Amino acid sequence: MQWLAQSLAMVDQRITAAFFGIVVVLLSLLVHHSRRAQPQMSYPNVTSAELSAASATLAKALPESVFFGPHPVFIESVQSYWAMQERDIVPQCIFRPRNAREVATAIGIIKRDYDLRTRRGDLPSPFAIRSGGHSPIPGAANTNSGIVIDLRLLNQIVPSRDGLSVVIGSGARWLDVSSALDSKSLAVVGGRNSAVGVGGLTLGGGISFFSPRLGFVCNNILSYEIVLAEGSVATASESSNPGLWRALKGGSNNFGVVTSFVARSFPSTSIWSGFLYMTGSKANQVIDAFHEFNQAKPGIYDEYAGGPLVCFSYLQKLGINVISTHLAYTKPVSWPACWGNFKSIGKLWSTVKIRSLTSATDELVKLSPPGLRELFFTTTVKNDHATLMETYATYKQGAEVMRRVKGMTWTLALQPLLPVMMRKGQPDSQGLGTRTEPLVIILFTVVWKDTADDELVDRTARGIIRHIDEYAASRGVADVYRYLNECASWQRPFDGYGAENKRFLQDMSRIYDPNSLFQRACVGGFKLDMERALPLQSEITNAIRQTTNSNTASQS
Repeated sequence: MQWLAQSLAMVDQRITAAFFGIVVVLLSLLVHHSRRAQPQMSYPNVTSAELSAASATLAKALPESVFFGPHPVFIESVQSYWAMQERDIVPQCIFRPRNAREVATAIGIIKRDYDLRTRRGDLPSPFAIRSGGHSPIPGAANTNSGIVIDLRLLNQIVPSRDGLSVVIGSGARWLDVSSALDSKSLAVVGGRNSAVGVGGLTLGGGISFFSPRLGFVCNNILSYEIVLAEGSVATASESSNPGLWRALKGGSNNFGVVTSFVARSFPSTSIWSGFLYMTGSKANQVIDAFHEFNQAKPGIYDEYAGGPLVCFSYLQKLGINVISTHLAYTKPVSWPACWGNFKSIGKLWSTVKIRSLTSATDELVKLSPPGLRELFFTTTVKNDHATLMETYATYKQGAEVMRRVKGMTWTLALQPLLPVMMRKGQPDSQGLGTRTEPLVIILFTVVWKDTADDELVDRTARGIIRHIDEYAASRGVADVYRYLNECASWQRPFDGYGAENKRFLQDMSRIYDPNSLFQRACVGGFKLDMERALPLQSEITNAIRQTTNSNTASQS
């Protein structure tokens, strides 16, 4: 009879796995149905009398690159933002530059208008910079009644002949990058989600499958082409404008409009990656495995292990809790030993396999379809098991609070931030190089449908982060770092870089944007609190200023 019991158990497991697969498919269909059901906005014609001086001058100077509603290019740009909160914002015009010279012309026009308004004591005309448009923060890359600089035509991917570097336009998506490099058996340290834009992710630091071996995305950028506040095109590299080069590694859009990056490239063929899907009952085992993985000593840790990204999700439409754990290994090796603890837990369904980098990054797109209301919020703690368990308990409490939010999906994601990763590559401005203990980035994501629920979602999010931070502080395991690309609008990532690094970024802003164009008129991104900044540091800053002046003179 034992064989019969075993056979029945195997049949039951297969039925459960099949059911779970159907659940995932149904969820995908339900999410996409919600996206299609969103009402279409109207975009009336803008009369010449309604145009700001900057928009009118820009349209006259570059008529083939400036678009107003209801032109199809204008509509496509607004409706192609990832989050619905960004699609709700209607700019005055869309500027789609075809090269860095056109960006320089536009910034020159915007700066002259800004200077005039500043002298009159008027508020500046707003503008926003868009790369992929994948941020869920309202106004991150869009602005009501202002100019949106939509960089998506600057999407060139040009590998060097020696295979050691790639020029990447800041309007490209990571799909464009990996698609161009896969066939050449090359890769760069880039995004894990193929739909994300190159510009925003890179300027915010950027985490990659390759980060444990090579550092953040920003630590692997050899140089930047950037349009500065005065409308000049400059290069920032280790030898040219080195202070700006470092500031751009985590400093966001505070210094100019980056039009292209030169990224370090390296040989890479296929990688092994995918998801393990489990029921919510496996939560304790998964957290145990996650905590143990993060505790690996530097000499033991496998630097080809990308992840794990552990996600706990409550799917309101189906009324179930699921766990999806993403594992990656940046060699074509199936089930490397480093992932043994996760393999032993057991799963209902798995997508892990050897695949191209493009296939691996495409898979993560499915977890975050476009066209819904979205919120990210984050914190960072040391790898303390009790704090991870309290975070999971808080996630479950949050799901109960938000059950009445229509069309809601509620997710907690845990990802490691290990010392081996923090000290790789070129120096940046994030202030992580002195950390000696493993950290955990805690990310919550919320998806919902109706604007009526915005306030409840925001209030719940703030309360959850406050509770986790207080609990971690009580155990002595809190950390000030906040990963900029996953922060909510009310969080302050630059404070988490440390006072010295924030001061450095403020100094660079005063040198490269002395009249604060990108602090006051550029509406998106996190700002540097320049109104509270101390005067420029003397010796170091003067040396940087002299280097800057000589480099700018040689380029003009």
